[in-house]
Amino acid sequence: MSQPVKLSGTDLFNGRQFLGANKVLVLDEQGTVLDILNRADAGDGVQLLDGMLCPGFVNTHCHLELSHMQGVIPEKTGLPTFLTTVMTQRGTFAVDPTTAMEAAATAMWQEGIAAVGDICNTTTTLPLKQNSPLYYHSFIECMGFIPAAASQRLAQSQEVYQQFRALNGPRHNSSLVPHAPYSVSAALFELLAGLDNNTPLSIHNQECAAENELYRHKTGAFLDFYQRFGMDISGFTAPQTSSLQACLPYLANSPLLLVHNTFSDAADIQAALQRTLPVYWCLCPLANLYIEGRLPDIMLLRRMGATLTLGTDSLASNHRLSIWAEIQAIRAQFPEIPLAELLEWATLNGAKALGIEGRYGSFEQGKQPGIVVIGEECRRMELKINN
Repeated sequence: MSQPVKLSGTDLFNGRQFLGANKVLVLDEQGTVLDILNRADAGDGVQLLDGMLCPGFVNTHCHLELSHMQGVIPEKTGLPTFLTTVMTQRGTFAVDPTTAMEAAATAMWQEGIAAVGDICNTTTTLPLKQNSPLYYHSFIECMGFIPAAASQRLAQSQEVYQQFRALNGPRHNSSLVPHAPYSVSAALFELLAGLDNNTPLSIHNQECAAENELYRHKTGAFLDFYQRFGMDISGFTAPQTSSLQACLPYLANSPLLLVHNTFSDAADIQAALQRTLPVYWCLCPLANLYIEGRLPDIMLLRRMGATLTLGTDSLASNHRLSIWAEIQAIRAQFPEIPLAELLEWATLNGAKALGIEGRYGSFEQGKQPGIVVIGEECRRMELKINN
């Protein structure tokens, strides 16, 4: 019979707080947490690691299917131009898409990511997810800004969704979600709101100033974007509110993950916090800097009590898919935020946002969150079993 695995490092973060260097994490051979003990009570066989121990990271926002577009789009083009390039060039392959996705997924695993909220517009990532050690929640995106096409767009997305739903099990779940306020008509929002057992929801939120300008005044850069693709938006009437406040009523029936939030203000945050069901605010700082050259008002979100998570976005908008790199980017701009708080965003908060906190996000008895060792580098800890 295998003996328990006992690990100790320079500190132990349990998903909520640092417990100190004198603590020992005890696991079984499958990586299930058995206990956390004082060093004096742990007995023999403790493996001493050069770094802090942390539960596996949760990347709540990723576009794995865009991995082949790394380096294709210049930085700081602004979101409408970025979207135009993605839409016109995502079918052009300088590298093999499958190879690029597999390499990106492997890198996430090696750097300590245990679970991923992955945006899907196609079934490209299906084979990769069938036997992956990573947990995936596949957010199947639905989009269409022309009201008359809403039913057709929903049906197309449901075809993709049903194929991902067939994978649902211990390491996979899926839901059908709106892409963004600028790409989903009110008619399509209503259809999505009527779906049963469709949770959690995710939506790209206020990633650029043009999104709010569209909803407040029906002006701005998105009008050129629609014209570029021959989209007639005469049926859209600006509700004269921010995009988030206009869309929140359609998103009321599920826990909600708001992604990017680069141009969310206090009124937007307050409106979202008044929801009955939980709302999570995903920050993708390196992608925000890559696309818009700007970060969300992170300090405002903290002061107002928003529950924050972290994401990486895609390799089309980032140089790597590393949650630790996202943490480092925030620390560089906001050194006053405690590391324990940032790690909670990256672990337990992310697990709650994906609805998987029963297994991931913290070192608690019965969980299998994975183990990250944070020292000079950040890496996954692979268990060494003593038989």
